[in-house]
Amino acid sequence: MQPAAAKPSRGKWNFIKRDLIRNRYIYLMLLPVIAYYGLFHYGPMYGLLIAFKDYGIADGVWGSPWVGLDHFQSFFNNHYFWRLIRNTLMINFFQLLIAFPAPIILALLLNELRSVLFKRVVQTISYLPHFISIVVVVGMIVDFVARDGLINNILGMFGIEPIAFLQEPGWFRPLYISSEVWQGIGWGSIIYLAAMSTIDPALYDAARIDGAGRFKQTWHVTIPGIMPTIVILLILNIGAMLSLGSEKIILLYNPLTYETADVISTYVYRKGILGADFGYSAAVGLFNSVISFILLTLANTISKRLSEHRLW
Repeated sequence: MQPAAAKPSRGKWNFIKRDLIRNRYIYLMLLPVIAYYGLFHYGPMYGLLIAFKDYGIADGVWGSPWVGLDHFQSFFNNHYFWRLIRNTLMINFFQLLIAFPAPIILALLLNELRSVLFKRVVQTISYLPHFISIVVVVGMIVDFVARDGLINNILGMFGIEPIAFLQEPGWFRPLYISSEVWQGIGWGSIIYLAAMSTIDPALYDAARIDGAGRFKQTWHVTIPGIMPTIVILLILNIGAMLSLGSEKIILLYNPLTYETADVISTYVYRKGILGADFGYSAAVGLFNSVISFILLTLANTISKRLSEHRLW
């Protein structure tokens, strides 16, 4: 019986050996990718240990004393804990509500255009903001919403007093979300336009024969055709909810708008980079990553149960 049990194992290794020899050039091409992820993504993960240590630069990661979960407890008991969670979730919620469907709507509208020249002009204009750096985008926002900027000048024409947009907490979220829409709507629509190009034209012909107009063709053919792409991108966006990019917020906010603008990533930046409290900021960052992973898994599970589309 034993030789019979050993045969599949030898067969498996022989198959792997033959596969490695036959596809050796493909595996050689894969090596740089594996090395990149190993060195720059998985290797630095050992640094997460400082989330459980009283880290000192002179002592290093291994020489610093262990403090257990003290950093996590300090963060949970922090006066700003719920403000950070609320701001992070609120900005992401509005981003999912407004910024996420905006490229889908633009792609649907572009798909209905019959003038190729006009379509290309609109696409080019909508793509351009994506290539502008965040620093320049924030500079443009600051100039536009300054007390003597374009927006306040237009409001002044209607007799409205100038608004200090960058000093009032209530205006931070609208400014941030609108800039995200402006900067990403054209670039995001590329994915959906590519998904639309894979839809079988025969489905549109069949819909027209059944008497469907342009709107019903979009509703019953185009949207179902790009639904897998929408679901996958929605799951990825939900998974990144707490990992909100801090660059634009750091450039755009100030202590007067912390009430609505301060999020977890900006707090980590202030504590870790400006305050040099590396252990504490690593603990906050680790908490952020764990919650993001849980959200991603939940979104994927819900999608799997409600539809046939899922990330894994």
